[in-house]
Amino acid sequence: MRINSDKLKSLATERGVSVEQLAASLPKSDRRKQAGLAEKKVRNWMAGSDHPRCTAADIAAMSGVLGVEPKTIARFTSSYRFARSSWRKADLVAELIRGRTVDEAEALLEFSPRRAAVFVRKALNAASQDAQNADAEQRKLVVTECRVDAAPTIKRFHPKDRGRAHPIAKRTSHIIVGVEEVG
Repeated sequence: MRINSDKLKSLATERGVSVEQLAASLPKSDRRKQAGLAEKKVRNWMAGSDHPRCTAADIAAMSGVLGVEPKTIARFTSSYRFARSSWRKADLVAELIRGRTVDEAEALLEFSPRRAAVFVRKALNAASQDAQNADAEQRKLVVTECRVDAAPTIKRFHPKDRGRAHPIAKRTSHIIVGVEEVG
């Protein structure tokens, strides 16, 4: 679960809630007792940076101050790391579902002949399950983020004649899918 910075900023300005009020609502821990650390976190989240990582407890606390449900300001993401497919091939599948509803994206991936569709579908199912666990409506879920990053290449060699060897590069990728409730 991550913060949707655009929704957080717009709701904070709409409701007249300051960064200090949001920072005061965060759960306390030993690391947050340092002066201004909670405010820096909230400012980073409002700027679109997800560092330090926002927890479900942080999202619940801020949504309580804003007077909305946690699913309103949350983006549910899932990743499939080290997928055995090149990032270029997997990105073709990711482009299919970007911006579509989860049901429509699921149907497209089910009948796609590409191998990477299986990996993207697993990441999509995990993200939609996270959203359902947070009481989001399945019909209102939309794929807002679907990207594929290059991952390390597995290097192998194939023996050839006269003691030669030809390199084989087995490419892998990281697939990230994020869904939000729109509506």
